[in-house]
Amino acid sequence: MLIDAHLDLAFNAVGLGADLRMPLRELHTTEFGVAAAARGETPTVALPAIRAADIRVVLGTIFVQKPTQAFNLVGPFYSSAEEANAQGWAQLRYYHDLDAQGEITLIGTSAELDAALSRAAALPGLVPLMEGADPIRNVDELATWYQAGLRIVGPAWSGTRYSGGTGAPGPLTAAGRELVAALGEHHLALDTSHMAEASFWEALRLFDGPVIASHANCRKFIPTDRHLSDDMIKALVERDGVVGVVLGNPFLVAGVSTDDGKAAVPLTAVVRHIEHICNLAGDTKHVGLGSDFDGGFGVEGIPDCIESIADLPRIGGALHDAGWSADDIAGVLGGNWARWLRSCLP
Repeated sequence: MLIDAHLDLAFNAVGLGADLRMPLRELHTTEFGVAAAARGETPTVALPAIRAADIRVVLGTIFVQKPTQAFNLVGPFYSSAEEANAQGWAQLRYYHDLDAQGEITLIGTSAELDAALSRAAALPGLVPLMEGADPIRNVDELATWYQAGLRIVGPAWSGTRYSGGTGAPGPLTAAGRELVAALGEHHLALDTSHMAEASFWEALRLFDGPVIASHANCRKFIPTDRHLSDDMIKALVERDGVVGVVLGNPFLVAGVSTDDGKAAVPLTAVVRHIEHICNLAGDTKHVGLGSDFDGGFGVEGIPDCIESIADLPRIGGALHDAGWSADDIAGVLGGNWARWLRSCLP
């Protein structure tokens, strides 16, 4: 059983035109796949590949972006709260459409989670997660988003109207403080991924509900503001949160680029981040996978021996080779996320 806590499925489908119902090899031949390969981002994710890996649950994002020179961006952008809102709703509707087509099952309750976890090789379950809260125009809309299926909100990506973020340091804005304080009232969990350090600590003070970092690595090894300091990891552990390790090569080994080739990042690099989080936690219960596959990198930018999301089970083999027990490996691959999701879903 595997759980992947971060996949930008809706952005790639709605924003970039990917038909993720196709087998991955067919997707590679489409306009979406050819354009991605030309950027050095050959696609790694399609729904058949998710099923092939026996990934029972994914956290599927609602992700919108504004133009910024900090990133090499592709796809639609927003320039106003109204545009961000419209794009966000289009992505959430996409997940509802996949559910209606029998491609996934949307998860909004712990009972639905357990049903998805029990169905080997059947439809993967999907929990909607918002990466960057700009689609939410104001806190009065939180109830509507929740009723439509949203369960987790990350205020930041780069800087947003709500929060400092990656490459955009700063605290929560006044609107951000209001948003974070209101999440608990609407039974929404907080994703601290991408939050600037000032906004991270402010959010933890304001919000006493369930928290995670769906996709973040260790700043000890990758010293940028995109990743978590040891103190940030410890704070999430103290709140019984889980950190999802990102599988993009530049987030695993400092200074690596696609020019260095996949062999420059063996699976032992993934194990190193996992083990560092466990050492800080004092146990193996607060780390999982948050691959972020096809979130700005593709086959060329993920570790050696991993060609697609169907290869995620190989991380279990790398942990076994590092001396991990079967139970602890099962926790990292999915059990830890399952425990956390049960604790926060109604």
